[in-house]
Amino acid sequence: MRPGLGCGIWVSVAGPEYFNNQLQDWLSTVNARTRRVLGCAPTERIAADKTAMLPLPPVAPATGWRACTRLARDHYVRIDSNDYSIHPAVIGRRIEIVVDLQRVQAVCDGRVVADHQRAWAWHQTIADPDHLAAAKALRRQRAGVLRPAPETQVEQRCLADYDTALSLDGDGGVA
Repeated sequence: MRPGLGCGIWVSVAGPEYFNNQLQDWLSTVNARTRRVLGCAPTERIAADKTAMLPLPPVAPATGWRACTRLARDHYVRIDSNDYSIHPAVIGRRIEIVVDLQRVQAVCDGRVVADHQRAWAWHQTIADPDHLAAAKALRRQRAGVLRPAPETQVEQRCLADYDTALSLDGDGGVA
């Protein structure tokens, strides 16, 4: 999709790679134009700018972000309005969430418990089928613990026993 905005910018963005490709195309066109303030095109100044730059630091800068949290009972974590599933075996334990432009990962005790491709749409639920199956098995197991066994017989007491205990006659009066 390339609507006419008058400046040649595309507005359809399917993800970061798609956006970066569009931006690179636009920058190569725009930076080749002569600027009155510079007296030349920006691409003609690259060599002079590179010689004036300081060297890069020996350690690469950190990209993305990390967070630690305790996994809730619903076994999902929210990243930028999207919910990502985490294996339910680590519910209630501390997990570290590592997010970059491409991946969302969760680590618990040095073991990867979730690895999803990052979604760039809003309000999405990203669930691994293995996580859903494990959660379903845990719910079934927990439901069996909470419900009484169907073979359990409950004794039914005769209502006359209550009349005798409360000293009532058969007509509802006091005996």
